[in-house]
Amino acid sequence: MKITRITATALHVPFTLDVPGGRQHQEALGCCIVEVETDEGLIGHGLTAITQEKVAESIITHVLAPALIGTDPLAHEARWEQMYWLTASRGQTGYAQHAIAAIDVALWDIKGKALRQPIWRLLGAARQKLEIYATFGFEFLDIDGLRGAVRSLSSEGIEHLKMVVGFRALPRRESRSLMSVIREDAKRVHAVREAAGDEVSLYIDANCGLDAYHAERLIRMTADCNLGFFEEPITQNDALAMADLRARTGMPLTCGQNEGLAYRFRDWLMARSVDFVQPNVVITGGFTQCVRIAALANAFNVPITSGGAYPLHNMHLQAGVGNGTKVEWHLPVVAMMKQIYQGFPEPVGPHITMSEAPGLGFELLPQALEAYRV
Repeated sequence: MKITRITATALHVPFTLDVPGGRQHQEALGCCIVEVETDEGLIGHGLTAITQEKVAESIITHVLAPALIGTDPLAHEARWEQMYWLTASRGQTGYAQHAIAAIDVALWDIKGKALRQPIWRLLGAARQKLEIYATFGFEFLDIDGLRGAVRSLSSEGIEHLKMVVGFRALPRRESRSLMSVIREDAKRVHAVREAAGDEVSLYIDANCGLDAYHAERLIRMTADCNLGFFEEPITQNDALAMADLRARTGMPLTCGQNEGLAYRFRDWLMARSVDFVQPNVVITGGFTQCVRIAALANAFNVPITSGGAYPLHNMHLQAGVGNGTKVEWHLPVVAMMKQIYQGFPEPVGPHITMSEAPGLGFELLPQALEAYRV
């Protein structure tokens, strides 16, 4: 089998989010979709996001695609190494890994279709049913909106919830002080914990938006809320600062969703910075590299969990490997994906059951690429 075509398309997808509890929110998200076609008629699709989509599109179109035409799509290790040395020969992170991830996901989709197996089975089939955690607590919800959303999600049987803190705290683009940001965050976290009750697991995510001092202050201010983990608490995912924060506070920490290379995960594990790691298949070099990272974490007896949204792709990793755990059901991203994909499984209560359909198990809506092309 040979690759005959690779097409990258940057998208800007507007959507309406039906917020649990009865509100609606208008939003738009970007992504870059990749299609890889073979001489046997198989077409795989991949995605990358949380980046400049047109840059990823350009790298794939002008650098990676010409080099991969005529190569074997099933030789995923060879293709990954080929892409890496072509775009990141001196260990650069960033855009190169986004581009590699999108193509690698598409190649695994082809592999699954060729072998008539879902990707999660090809990765090891550790479990078919996954717990989800719902990411719902965004900055556009006030405290009453947060309470209403919590009650609605809890009534659906959702047992794990995540909310955003430290929104736009760094860089300091607004007049608010960091202390005012985390004081408001502490009020919001307490309101959610009160509405959720003690039986629901609650997580927070700063998206690398705080420095170490204010991350610790927020942890101290919410110590009575029994938080399950703090995701990306510190800017740049600083390994030593996170290790110190974890040791000083006892707060479980996690990160990795936006990292590009495996050595970053090694550094966190060696420094004892994290309780979970979060390789993200649509950013962290695709399935090929994320399986390596999962094995590395397993050697430290550290589980992986899903972060960075895009659950339709990341659920395969969490279901496939032995130290996989939960998948993030990121409500805005799910609403966006409903605009571009069809045929994907959805949670029933607190769990999602993996499909037996081959490859990724879902397909692009035929009109989506033209409708949302940048």
